[in-house]
Amino acid sequence: MASATSLFYSSLTPKPKLVYQNPVPKHRPSLFIVSSATNDNNSAPPTALKKRRLAEENIREEARRHRLVDGGSPSEFSAKYVPFGAGQYSAESYSLDEIVYRSNSGGLLDVQHDMDALKRYDGAYWRSLFDSRVGKTTWPYGSGVWSKKEWVLPEIDPDDIVSAFEGNSNLFWAERFGKEFLNMSDLWVKHCGISHTGSFKDLGMTVLVSQVNRLRRLNRPVVGVGCASTGDTSAALSAYCASAGIPSIVFLPANKISIAQLVQPIANGAFVLSIDTDFDGCMKLIREVTSELPIYLANSLNSLRIEGQKTAAIEILQQFDWEVPDWVIVPGGNLGNIYAFYKGFKMCEELGLVDRIPRLVCAQSANANPLYLYYKSGWKNFKPVTANSTFASAIQIGDPVSIERAVYALQNSDGIVEEATEEELMDAMAQADSTGMFICPHTGVALTALIKLRKSGVIGASDKTVVVSTAHGLKFTQSKVDYHSKAIDGMQCRFANPPVQVKDDFGAVMDLLQQYLKKGPKKTFQVKQI
Repeated sequence: MASATSLFYSSLTPKPKLVYQNPVPKHRPSLFIVSSATNDNNSAPPTALKKRRLAEENIREEARRHRLVDGGSPSEFSAKYVPFGAGQYSAESYSLDEIVYRSNSGGLLDVQHDMDALKRYDGAYWRSLFDSRVGKTTWPYGSGVWSKKEWVLPEIDPDDIVSAFEGNSNLFWAERFGKEFLNMSDLWVKHCGISHTGSFKDLGMTVLVSQVNRLRRLNRPVVGVGCASTGDTSAALSAYCASAGIPSIVFLPANKISIAQLVQPIANGAFVLSIDTDFDGCMKLIREVTSELPIYLANSLNSLRIEGQKTAAIEILQQFDWEVPDWVIVPGGNLGNIYAFYKGFKMCEELGLVDRIPRLVCAQSANANPLYLYYKSGWKNFKPVTANSTFASAIQIGDPVSIERAVYALQNSDGIVEEATEEELMDAMAQADSTGMFICPHTGVALTALIKLRKSGVIGASDKTVVVSTAHGLKFTQSKVDYHSKAIDGMQCRFANPPVQVKDDFGAVMDLLQQYLKKGPKKTFQVKQI
């Protein structure tokens, strides 16, 4: 008879044989699924109480021991690189163990999963499996990314995974912001910046660095990993490489990112080159360097990162108990993330976890808006732009690598592209902060898009809407200081809240407090009733 501990571990991985009957009755709670033949009530596989692991074991060793006890059978799922848009049955494909970034024609690649194998299990099974892993510390499923391992890198050995248990980020009900400023009752903010290095980039980097770790174990010619970055990518890359003991090389545009972003790769031991160019110039250089040296390219040209980033979409569905929101708004720079959200939602639809996908909105800074201009032209004549300086520095990109991916995602989700001026994004950030958030300027771009779509009536008062916050506000404190100090040239800073200077005198303090209390809290922008 199987032990309680082995039952626990076996419940965390798909069973090789399922008995399929008619669809699960609609009245049955989503917790219950059609599972094994021995499970008479068609519920999820029972999860026994987990025994305390051996004193001399860590969580990785514990997971390895249980894989050996269970026979260590190979995954029944697989994935490969194919040219973007080619599909599962493409004649051109590559193993994920190959070092390749573009197709034969020079186009983008995509990670294509064996959907036929995944479809052997119904949507209820996958929902139950993913839900069963949330909040656990079992290696590697405590990660919001690796809890969906079968949909990410199904064939990687858990020993090769490099994870900080990233993901599982907060989905925040923005009650006051929605009610007071937008007349919305169902507005949510997905705080992807509440993560290991403070941005959503952790979701993709755990996948990429794990695969590099595997390649190095297979003796592939990889001496380090390199990226061009506007800040967050380098922070994530350097942290995960440091955890695995892999050298990281970072190309940063000089004087164009915050000190908080710059110090992260330095602190994590990366070899940092500050180059007198913009992000697009850094990207050109890193691609040239990685074509000549055995340095693995970590930018979003590499499609592995999409596999981790798409899990944020699956998380949103989980957090809504598998109810699909009406809208998801994502800031866009190099444009891999908007496609990642589309891919995550689409996989859930194709595999029966949900019956539709949300409409997507990509929000760009008006100072770096090539996708917005392309959208406004009716998707005709895409032209890169020279990105001007923006407080949303991580999306200050004029020639995005993933333009083709973004257009595909938007066209297949009835999507929209909006833009935000510098004043609009900073005002939106200040408004959000005034309701208890502490967001980054990029989230201000996304909130500006929401404000515009709400004012025009495109997004309704009762629409369930998610704004994706891509980085933590603590990375961008200088922009907030400048705003509230009214130190930004040419910007009114309408919602600035500077400290009030007062002398050390009880009467003076009382006078100010009485004036403040009589005046009441500041009133800010509100959308008219629609």
